[in-house]
Amino acid sequence: MRPLFKWLIRLVLLLILWVAGMGIYIAQYAGRDETRRADAAVVLGAAAWHTKPSPVLQERLNHALELYRKGVVGKLIFTGGFGEGAVMAESEVARDFAIAHGVPRRDILIEKASHSTRENVAEACRLLRAGRLESCLLVSDPLHMRRGVRMMRDAGVPCFSSPTGTSAYVSWAAKAGFLMREVVFFTAYLIAGK
Repeated sequence: MRPLFKWLIRLVLLLILWVAGMGIYIAQYAGRDETRRADAAVVLGAAAWHTKPSPVLQERLNHALELYRKGVVGKLIFTGGFGEGAVMAESEVARDFAIAHGVPRRDILIEKASHSTRENVAEACRLLRAGRLESCLLVSDPLHMRRGVRMMRDAGVPCFSSPTGTSAYVSWAAKAGFLMREVVFFTAYLIAGK
């Protein structure tokens, strides 16, 4: 075997090991629920369909509303900007959904500028600091939690995982696709901070 070919095989094997290891690292954390009293629940953005939440966003909102109703958190922070051609930001759709379900407007904070998890986190941290809120529960789909919590903690915010109990990602194929995206995005974050 030529030396170059041997190195190529080693590189491929190393890549496979990295992907498998990261997949396990992310999946193991997906089942971790660190829910406890906190100042706010930060809901990571997901698609909105015109003025209605997508099934993914609705599951996140349902979970956040449950935390609020039980008195686990006192404020709800909704993230997410405008999707392509959208008339409302994801966070505006989330706010209107929460108000329609009995949450007073004074207990809701939103931002409309973010378009990625990294931006969701940066904007949420800005809102937490501006509101003098010191701790938060992060609400998202289970496989999204490892990266989101890591980003919040890297930003200096005491943050705990509170994954949705249900998810629109129910089929094995949907979960595998989400997991692979998370492996790629989390790797990019670890390497480049993006």
